[in-house]
Amino acid sequence: GWACWKTYLGRPETDYFRCQASSVLGNALWVARPEEALPVFEANLALIRRYWSHDEEVTLAAQTNLANCLDDFCIARHDEALV
Repeated sequence: GWACWKTYLGRPETDYFRCQASSVLGNALWVARPEEALPVFEANLALIRRYWSHDEEVTLAAQTNLANCLDDFCIARHDEALV
């Protein structure tokens, strides 16, 4: 997670690999610390909506990651996960 993010962090915000690295970081954090993964998933979705909104598959994957994290028993924000 962190190693992937640090590898691509220096790239421009519009770089697809940097965007994917933030998703990898979110997924890695979600396993052990879902509360810390939530802002990463939110930022990742915002980034995708800003630069890759035309890519429905990528957008759906980011929305799914965020919804799953919100639905996690540790966070338990089920109503928001349904939106």
